Amino acid sequence: MKFLKAAAAALALSVSFAGAPALADGLVGISMPTKSSARWISDGNSMVKQFEEAGYETDLQYAEDDIPNQLAQIENMITKGVDVLVIAAIDGTTLSNALENAAAAGVKIIAYDRLIRDSGDVDYYATFDNFKVGVQQASSLVDGLKERFPDASPWNVELFGGSPDDNNAYFFYNGAMSVLQPLIDEGTVAVVSGQTGMDKVGTLRWDGAVAQARMDNLLSANYTDKQVHGVLSPYDGLSIGILSSLKGVGYGSGDQKMPIVSGQDAEVPSVKSILAGEQYSTVFKDTRELARVTVGMVDAVLEGGEPEINDTETYDNGVKIVPSYLLEPVSVDQSNWEEILIDSGYYTMDQVK
Repeated sequence: MKFLKAAAAALALSVSFAGAPALADGLVGISMPTKSSARWISDGNSMVKQFEEAGYETDLQYAEDDIPNQLAQIENMITKGVDVLVIAAIDGTTLSNALENAAAAGVKIIAYDRLIRDSGDVDYYATFDNFKVGVQQASSLVDGLKERFPDASPWNVELFGGSPDDNNAYFFYNGAMSVLQPLIDEGTVAVVSGQTGMDKVGTLRWDGAVAQARMDNLLSANYTDKQVHGVLSPYDGLSIGILSSLKGVGYGSGDQKMPIVSGQDAEVPSVKSILAGEQYSTVFKDTRELARVTVGMVDAVLEGGEPEINDTETYDNGVKIVPSYLLEPVSVDQSNWEEILIDSGYYTMDQVK
């Protein structure tokens, strides 16, 4: 009888777990650049949630835009025995030695939305189509110029780039210039300051205060007797600083129309700004989907397989072409914000209203 009872109990236990997925076995180190951007907080939360739902343990660290801090955190994760490192690098050129140590310890390395450069130890890259992000930003900028300033000739536009130590910043800028350069060449768009190229328009660490100060200088040096019609901004945190500068000299009040200002990441302050008629547009990159792709990559590599990849040509990190998965960005403005951001469940109405 005792044997029969034990057998019955074992059978019941096996039946109760028959439909449950087997838990994955692994520790994932997640290295994020900073909490100063709501976007990176969302990325971190999405990854922790999805990795833990898949059965992994996670170690999430934020380096607060301090390169030595990120290096120390990554080294600590390697010492802890992580199986995989998912890294959004502050400076994509500073991690080679740490990643060499990780690879020597058998740790797989996934670059997350920022390409890690100058290392042969990066296994995969999960990101968005960053050239297309720039195309969407510039296309929206031109659409806004046509809508708000139909009679201006030329349109006076200033250009801002992202952080020069972030590989993505060049893709954003080059994508945007693929749209804007022909208009500049034909005289439809004028960059009054003459400042073009990432060496002149880059904004270190994506710092909104730096962007605001540069916009102040551009206005005082070039627009005392001219009107600025548009500003190419590659990131919402810069856009808010640029808008503060513009509002500071009277744009958006009286008969001075607000210039068309682009953005990226659909951060809540910028969504509110779009609804208020200030920032014109942003580019939405669904961090939930990027986390899903990254979890899939980790599952595949830890099981000894090959993850799903859709790009094997674009991302040369200086040592190798890093196999990548590119997600689609979405341009957002007053015409579609509710459908894209609210109906998808990314934000609630209470968050943006």
